[in-house]
Amino acid sequence: MLIHENYFFLKKNFGILNMNQYQEINISASTLYIVPTPIGNLGDITYRSLSVLQGVDIIAAENTRNTGFLLQHFAINAKLFTFHNYNEKQRTKILLEQLQNGKSIALVSDAGTPLINDSGYHLVRICHECSIRIVPLPGACAAITALSASGLPSNRFCYEGFIPAKRKARLDFLQYLAKESRTMIFYESTHRLLESLADMVIVWGSLRYIVLARELTKTWETIYGAPVAKLISWIHEDKMRCRGEISLIVKGYQEQKNVLYPKYLRTLSLLLEELPLKKAVSMVAKLHSVKKNIMYRCALDLQKKRNLAHFHRK
Repeated sequence: MLIHENYFFLKKNFGILNMNQYQEINISASTLYIVPTPIGNLGDITYRSLSVLQGVDIIAAENTRNTGFLLQHFAINAKLFTFHNYNEKQRTKILLEQLQNGKSIALVSDAGTPLINDSGYHLVRICHECSIRIVPLPGACAAITALSASGLPSNRFCYEGFIPAKRKARLDFLQYLAKESRTMIFYESTHRLLESLADMVIVWGSLRYIVLARELTKTWETIYGAPVAKLISWIHEDKMRCRGEISLIVKGYQEQKNVLYPKYLRTLSLLLEELPLKKAVSMVAKLHSVKKNIMYRCALDLQKKRNLAHFHRK
């Protein structure tokens, strides 16, 4: 586990990591706290998260060994309870009973914000149904961290989680998102990254812009963006570039009106001299694989210009 490089400096000079200061927080009984943990750099944990982790009765952890290292690093002694995707439905009943009996519980994942591709959905839903208080804490999230540094539009985006592992499901999934205009965020594993990028070329084309963000907040943090075909070549140059925790930030779909090449318009202009407008548009659309409605608007513009030119000649 990566140890934050400033940890000992801060502790020695300012004492801000002295756990005594976290004992003053008021932990409410019968309350579920959703606590984000660092995605790599331990210095990213918040004071409030440390306070809650120290004060609650139980910490429900995706992996008690990994969470144990985190707690040990910050000198926190707590009762750990294993809670992950494979036992969530069964163990939710146990945690609900503890909450109803007045216990306070912190829900954590191995890294980042719980429930974002991790366990916790069933527990949170049942807590709502049973009027159990839920307190979410802000903190680390790989998807949002990657988006903020991607250089792609962040005013509208959608998070799509992990790309399907099986080829057919993956192609169907990518086809479903082919016309998604918002910036898209995906997680992908090291051993499937190149396969997924190759399928993106097939479904979306080689020019779709993608930012690869790997090992965020860690020593080998890398953020690189390029058209997907170039991104694949860049990875092949050094296979280390696809190692570690990976997020993909994908530029949303844009209408083809932004990529009308001059040759399309030349073809349209020539055909309009010999054919009716609708026929000329239909032929250009087929020849250049361009949408008819886009070429139709261009044809109307060309006709207006020709009519104006003819009027001025008179």
